[in-house]
Amino acid sequence: MSTDALWSSAAVRTLVARRDPGGLVRVGRTARGWRQTELGARLGCSASTVSRLEQRGARADLALVRAAAREVGVPVGVLAASLGLSPLSATTVAGSGFRAEEDHDPMRRRSLLAAAGLTAPATLLAALDAALASTPDATGSTTPLDTRLTTARGDFDAGRHAVLLKALPGLLADAHAAARSRHEMALARLSTTYTLTAQVLTKIGQHDRARLSADRAATYAEWSASPLVAAAAARELSIVLRHLDQPEAAERHIRSALSQVESTGLRTGAQASAYAQMLCTTAYSAARQGDRGQALTMIAEASRAARGLPDQAPAGRLFPLTPAAADLYAVGVHWALGDGGKALDAGKNLKAGQFPTAERRSRMHTDLARAHWLLSRPEQTADQLLAAMRYSPAEVRDRPAIRSIVTELRQRHPRVAGVRELAAATGIPA
Repeated sequence: MSTDALWSSAAVRTLVARRDPGGLVRVGRTARGWRQTELGARLGCSASTVSRLEQRGARADLALVRAAAREVGVPVGVLAASLGLSPLSATTVAGSGFRAEEDHDPMRRRSLLAAAGLTAPATLLAALDAALASTPDATGSTTPLDTRLTTARGDFDAGRHAVLLKALPGLLADAHAAARSRHEMALARLSTTYTLTAQVLTKIGQHDRARLSADRAATYAEWSASPLVAAAAARELSIVLRHLDQPEAAERHIRSALSQVESTGLRTGAQASAYAQMLCTTAYSAARQGDRGQALTMIAEASRAARGLPDQAPAGRLFPLTPAAADLYAVGVHWALGDGGKALDAGKNLKAGQFPTAERRSRMHTDLARAHWLLSRPEQTADQLLAAMRYSPAEVRDRPAIRSIVTELRQRHPRVAGVRELAAATGIPA
């Protein structure tokens, strides 16, 4: 079979659809007539390592997956598609393998991104896609990675999504380079970088890319042996799965995160805040599934757990939950259960000053806006969204769910004060 025929075969298409890059390595190895020992010798590893790679695919060492794919001749486009970097429906076979049609049609790609409500330039997503498919070379930056991660987190908290997307390829490259040491702290940093990547991608509605990033965060967290880092990764994966309409899997992961935190014994403030955060997320996930009893039980327990936390979380805390943040989760839980009145009651004492970041202050207002919208109150909805815009325009502009509310306001209540301003600021046409 020719090379083109091999990589455009039905078997390869099936492996791509299953997101199984390890299977692609096996196909390439077999086509070359190599045993696992022979490929292992070329990669500098054992046959058993190759076996695990072929079985586990993207959950294996991703640098090793890429190296093995190169050795056996997996085309870059095929490997990228198997890692979920483009929908299979948008992928065709051409020449040496798969190519994403929108990558070769900039106008189409821009229109698709605009339809999704993404305001970050397409080139930033393309650069991040490339970094996820094949980790770039280390940047050589002399700034400590922890410092850069803190800056990146600050960009997320300030709603500077485009700035963060631009920085992430270099951060991922340098975090990977540091993690080659296999030191637990370096692996924890790498997991944290992927978790942040998943967070911003989820925020802007890029859920398939977020799933890939969250999966990798979970893998490296497992190797880091840090229960809190593992919990953060599992929580983010749960959130992504919820957005992808996989509620059972989402619940399984968030319960795993809750168990990981409980296993620490909750002896420190960081562990206690992590526990309260997991309860909040579990409650919201249950509410989105319509499990009223579970949602209300868990958010009540989260509120009790949060009472012992400081009003302002210490700098650098992995889970900076506060009593006010738990109350904000209660707003979201009641909204998800379809009770706008109880959502507003839960948030009646919340004030922007209780939240340290622009992202959280804006999120408070967007959550209250959703509650008002649920109660068919366009004036109050617009007021809250305008308040959210003042703190972080990106929370309104970049989040698909909030943009849809602005769109409906523009269509159904164009004369309500502030609606035209909201539509103009978010780029929604008249």
